[in-house]
Amino acid sequence: MNYQDKILKVIIHAGNAKSHIYEALHCAKKGDFKKCDEYMESANEEILEAQKIQTSLINKDAEGKNVEISMLLIHSQDHLMTCLSERNLVKEIIDLRKELKLNK
Repeated sequence: MNYQDKILKVIIHAGNAKSHIYEALHCAKKGDFKKCDEYMESANEEILEAQKIQTSLINKDAEGKNVEISMLLIHSQDHLMTCLSERNLVKEIIDLRKELKLNK
């Protein structure tokens, strides 16, 4: 896989994760926590794939090999970082919804 393909894969995996995260939130709103947990697990798997690629790029840079800094690379990192932040926030919202459901 070439450099640009790796960057695009990070964007794709982060985008897939973000979609799963918001599907999980939607399921939580409806009270379907089993499906919600499945979506969050899928999101985590997508994030892991994105992070594996990100790590390979970081390792290349750490080895002193030239890593071209492009707008696409910056976008991929921004996309992944935002996805991670949203996952953390949505997880808190889901946990609150679960708590509320238990206390009814």
